[in-house]
Amino acid sequence: MCRKKPGTVVSVNAEVAKNEGRQVAGNMRMEADSMGSMAIPEEVYYGIQSLRAKNNFNMTGKPLHPLFITNLARIKKAAAFTNYEAGLLTKEQAFSIMKACDEIIDGELRDQFIVDAIQGGAGTSANMNANEVIANRAIELLGGRKGNYSIIHPNDHVNLAQSTNDVIPSAGKMTTAELLKAAVAELKRLCQALNQKSAEFNPILKMGRTQLQDAVPIRLGQSFGAYLNAVKRDARRLILAGDEMLSLNLGGTAVGSGMNVSPYYYSAIIPNLNKLFGLDYKQAADLFDATQNLDGFVQVSGCLKSCAVNLTKICNDLRLLSSGPRTGLGEINLPPLQNGSSIMPGKVNPVIPEVVNQAAFQIIGNDAAITWAAAAGQLELNAFEPVLFHDLFESLDLLRQAVQTLTNLCITGITANEERCRKLLEESACVATALCPAIGYEEAARIAKAALKEGVSVKEVVRKENILSEEEMEKIFDLFPMTVAPRQVFCIEEVRKL
Repeated sequence: MCRKKPGTVVSVNAEVAKNEGRQVAGNMRMEADSMGSMAIPEEVYYGIQSLRAKNNFNMTGKPLHPLFITNLARIKKAAAFTNYEAGLLTKEQAFSIMKACDEIIDGELRDQFIVDAIQGGAGTSANMNANEVIANRAIELLGGRKGNYSIIHPNDHVNLAQSTNDVIPSAGKMTTAELLKAAVAELKRLCQALNQKSAEFNPILKMGRTQLQDAVPIRLGQSFGAYLNAVKRDARRLILAGDEMLSLNLGGTAVGSGMNVSPYYYSAIIPNLNKLFGLDYKQAADLFDATQNLDGFVQVSGCLKSCAVNLTKICNDLRLLSSGPRTGLGEINLPPLQNGSSIMPGKVNPVIPEVVNQAAFQIIGNDAAITWAAAAGQLELNAFEPVLFHDLFESLDLLRQAVQTLTNLCITGITANEERCRKLLEESACVATALCPAIGYEEAARIAKAALKEGVSVKEVVRKENILSEEEMEKIFDLFPMTVAPRQVFCIEEVRKL
């Protein structure tokens, strides 16, 4: 086998490789690591460790999250700049690395990140994939050939003063913080839409229901006001949980001790990261704790789960309130978006609440995996960050998209069937509750049963039995709008302050 000495490039064409018993196409280069040698296509920027990981971890078929790759490149750029300031990299080395990082940040070379999102090794493969791509692009920028690591080495130069164990958690926190902002922004928009519907529907009285049975009158606007306040709480929880994502363990390297880190790098890496990218991160107070414990991510996931639970309840309510349209509740209309059946003409399904429900179910399921991954950490490191990040990023993306879809394609287009609400309210025997202060619970219950048995309204029974005068009865039933608590006016400024 053709062995590659460190710092040299050996090109292998297809014929040579074939003679050596290896099936390859096109020109190849040989790379070596502590495990041995491997042929790598000459044109690619990833290296031997990336390719080994791709071959070993055929799990999901999904790549690293694009924003996670961006944040890996941001960290690598800040590290190169800091190591240059510390006198550990030459200007040419540092600036070529930084230029390669800029290209990745701008969206280039993304097809070179080939490792699966779920991988063994606590993210070492993801870190080395970034190191190798950046190194080979930097080599190329300096006029060298990819694989000539004597010019720029993935470990010695790109990964200088770093470890997978501080790079990966830091990139994970940075990605989570940014995805959280996007999700919260959509929750704010949902709050605004719900606030508008709460005000629009406030004049409409309807029958409130408990255990799916008729209860007492409520304003339709108050139902939407309750949804609004639940979503507002979710946004606040996520904002508070996001605060922990601003504390990074960069500078701690393998276990938090800062081994192989210069004093300058230790103190300057995060300020430089902030300065280069306009960010606002800080170094964790205890780098040992920040390296081994992932409870901050569990908190974020828990808040996402709470939000998913609330979204599920809201969407279930919307499906019930719009059910029918003739044989169900039919108190509201959801925007009709597509045919609801391949066999039943004219059927329209509540597809947006349904799809949001399914996104919520996935978020709730992801939370279980995230919880177990965080709990499985041992001693100075948690080896299960890859699956945690894969599921957490998916949950954040799902929440953002689900809430955006719910707002745009459902909430803003909901209309009320005021006449239907009034009819159901007047027909319900439960309006007899309003009679209790005047005639007592037992008599009101008897009237309610009589109304149900005879198939007439409570008012008709009261008139028929001459229990109250018309004036007394109208005075009682005219109090319906007052018996319902005033709508909680939601100030939109509260949303803006979230």
